[in-house]
Amino acid sequence: MKSFTSPKSLFRTAASLLLLGAGLPCVAADAPAKLKLPELKYERFTLPNGLVVLTHEDHRLPLVAVDLWYHVGPLNEREGRTGFAHLFEHMMFEGSEHVGEKAHIKYVQGAGATDVNGTTNFDRTNYFETMPANQLELAMWLESDRMGFLLEGLDRVKLTNQRDVVRNERRQGEGSPYDLAEEAGYHLLFPKGHPYYASVIGSHADIEAARIADIRDFHQHFYTPNNASIAIAGDFKPAELKALLTKYFGAIPAGPKVEPVNVVTPAITEQKRETVTDTVKLTRLDFSFLLPAAYKPSDADAQLLSHILGGAKASRLDQELVYKRQIAQAVECSDDPLTLTSVFSCSITVKPNVKADEIEAAFWEQIAKLQTDGPTQDELDSARTVDLTRKITGLQRLGGFGGIADTLNSYNQIAGDPGYLPKDIARFEAATTASVKGVAAKYLNKNQSVVVTTVPGKKVVDDVPRSPEDTDATVKLVNPYTPDFEKAQDWRKTVPKPGPELAFHLPVPTTFTLKNGLKVYLIEDSNLPVVAATIVSRAGSEANPTDKPGLASFTASMLGEGTELRTSTQLAEAAERLGTRVGVGAGMDSASGGISVLSNHADAALDLLADVVERPAFRTEDIDRIRKQRLIGIQQESDNVGAIAQRVIPHVLYGDQPYGFTGSGTTASVEGISHDELKSFWAGHYGPADSALIFAGDIKEREARELAEKHFGAWTGAATGAVTLPKAPAAPTPAVIIVDKPGSPQSALLAAGLGVPRTSPDLEAIQVLNYTLGASFASRINMNLREVHGYTYGARSGFSLYREGGPFTAGGLVKTDVTAAAAKELDSELRRILTVPPNDAEMKSAKDALVQSIPALFETTAATAGAMSSIFLYDRPLDYYSKLPERYTMVNLGDVVRVSKETIHPDQLVYVIVGDKTKIEQSLKDLNLAPIEYRDALGNVVK
Repeated sequence: MKSFTSPKSLFRTAASLLLLGAGLPCVAADAPAKLKLPELKYERFTLPNGLVVLTHEDHRLPLVAVDLWYHVGPLNEREGRTGFAHLFEHMMFEGSEHVGEKAHIKYVQGAGATDVNGTTNFDRTNYFETMPANQLELAMWLESDRMGFLLEGLDRVKLTNQRDVVRNERRQGEGSPYDLAEEAGYHLLFPKGHPYYASVIGSHADIEAARIADIRDFHQHFYTPNNASIAIAGDFKPAELKALLTKYFGAIPAGPKVEPVNVVTPAITEQKRETVTDTVKLTRLDFSFLLPAAYKPSDADAQLLSHILGGAKASRLDQELVYKRQIAQAVECSDDPLTLTSVFSCSITVKPNVKADEIEAAFWEQIAKLQTDGPTQDELDSARTVDLTRKITGLQRLGGFGGIADTLNSYNQIAGDPGYLPKDIARFEAATTASVKGVAAKYLNKNQSVVVTTVPGKKVVDDVPRSPEDTDATVKLVNPYTPDFEKAQDWRKTVPKPGPELAFHLPVPTTFTLKNGLKVYLIEDSNLPVVAATIVSRAGSEANPTDKPGLASFTASMLGEGTELRTSTQLAEAAERLGTRVGVGAGMDSASGGISVLSNHADAALDLLADVVERPAFRTEDIDRIRKQRLIGIQQESDNVGAIAQRVIPHVLYGDQPYGFTGSGTTASVEGISHDELKSFWAGHYGPADSALIFAGDIKEREARELAEKHFGAWTGAATGAVTLPKAPAAPTPAVIIVDKPGSPQSALLAAGLGVPRTSPDLEAIQVLNYTLGASFASRINMNLREVHGYTYGARSGFSLYREGGPFTAGGLVKTDVTAAAAKELDSELRRILTVPPNDAEMKSAKDALVQSIPALFETTAATAGAMSSIFLYDRPLDYYSKLPERYTMVNLGDVVRVSKETIHPDQLVYVIVGDKTKIEQSLKDLNLAPIEYRDALGNVVK
């Protein structure tokens, strides 16, 4: 469950959309055909109790998304209870009267749900899941029961547990680099008492102050049908859906009217500044401004301006500070539209040996240029294309963030019109260079700014001790209904049965091979005007020479930094005009690059993709710039305990083998990689015979053949075949490895051992095993460490599943003072899975979840292309996915018991623990789990 504040929040993980654009006179392309925009058809009606219902039929896949918004957030919190809306979101997963204790997540995941979560931002709280279509009634039962019958399932013990979990979530944020800066910024942007002053997750003191009576009052006032809207999108029959809505939600009584919150946000008339110390290597500057609220005049201009200023590789700040002057490591700008106001922000990470004053002066220089001259028409058109592409590609997904159900709910609550999409597109189209310039001139001035400077130093947090539990010891929660009403609802105790068994029609690709040996895979989907194309090569980190870790990743990054036809900037600007990004990245088994564009840009985007793969330039100045960035990135990894653990583990297990390093390599190896080595790696590992081109989306076979031949038909290159890896090392000697991270509020706790190859014939049985052990929210490890003990925000287990193996890991981030206790529980679960194998319910839940979640692999064109790439990489049959449900179904308990003994070896594990040694060392010694040794952040033994 996540709390959201802004796109770069302390408590929110969001991937920035880096986009690129179209080209040079010598590679001119025909003008793209005019695109017919899709309709977002919907139906809106209201139940007698006030619940607003939004529906959208879509029969592409046997899936249905349920997205329930409660119109409450920190906007509605009272003084002294910051973070309560988010804490309550956690309580909604604790179990309602008829569903049972902590059973909600078990039901949805066991049914094969994907995109399951609850999130809180300043203005709303939502809960969503994408279910197999035949489990729609289950979703209605679950969501209605916690809306109407939550209180009987809650008590003081559950509240105490979730307070601990939420505070661990906050600690996880506090332990991440620069996260304290955003909270400091909001404290300066808004006066104390303003709904946006505190972070969404709240302070430690206020979270700890929450009492069971607060839970009762909050639920009865805000979690009512008349203060909610539910959006359902997917494969359903309207009449059946309406009957289910009436059956499950219709009887829940309306609550009191929730009055809108009308708070005037004071304007900032004088610059406000603060310096924050944090355990980071690099200084960072955060600039923030107050702008018009969501969907108000100038809001669209502000969003376009944020992208032009610092939203992509071709943006002004990136080009000036990162590429030309090379004084910044990274730039990110965003505009976060909220209902009371919007927050426009830019974060700039300062390179070593550069003064913050130089960065700040350069920032205001770029602002002044926009205020005086405005953006160019090309910049504005590119930013518009990015926005339009984002909106349309978002409609590929039924649920989850930005999916159809979420979009309907968002437009309904904030814009007042669930059918606002065409109006939303129109307001961005209406923006002009003059209007964007006007927003910069009116709102982005020094005297209207907040500036937070984060500098290396001691991290200062507001952690407080756990509070005594005597103030509400006698409070018992009951649903506010008469006995007769409760009795009339006894039918809710019966778990709904699934609908008729789904008939899966999973895609099998059309394939053909070009004369140069390039294999091409095609999955057609004309539902939306979107095309994804991926080029995948056997050029991953497994191909690194043993003395050159990081070479594959360095080479892949250079492919997006300029070609023989285009400089790095020209490439960025070209792809930006198409609303996509072009670049290549390397994993362990492969390197891949891709584009996702509106279908009328497919030809031009394929031209860019082919250019970066076939004709990289490897210019010396670009190599030097990227080398410096990568070296600083390696240095910054030591700011984060989780990143340190992920670097140490492979080196402990695999030593100097390719699997023994992260993709970024080491400082020494990156410093030593030469121009010739980069070019040689590309020439030796990128070629048509060892690559595949995958198309997915609104493209016919004839067009796919034409585009493949046009852009990749002349590609030449060596055929190297599969990489031969060194013999796998012996199992590690058990050890507890402590890596000191002074002052860290949490410890990274990970048990690690040798894993299994992706090509294992027992792969499906291993996945069933791991689902039960630690691959789901309801897994044994997570339920123990999070839900029973409150040691962590989340704990998991997983196999890397590289071509020839890779690490097995289990664990998570835990509160510092329970590090040893959490290690003991983790060890017990890893041993218990061998002596207490999955029971019938766990087996059924795991197999059902794995089978029913397969259609979601093909919900978007980009995901479909990714799925198809594994067919090429691991020599799988074309019908691999269509046969996958059967393979999961055939797994039996005997298979799981056998693979558990073959893959889980508690006495052959190392425990890598990154945290404050002064606070965790003695308790780990007392635990006596294994001999203790000490290593640094690179995995080297410390004497």
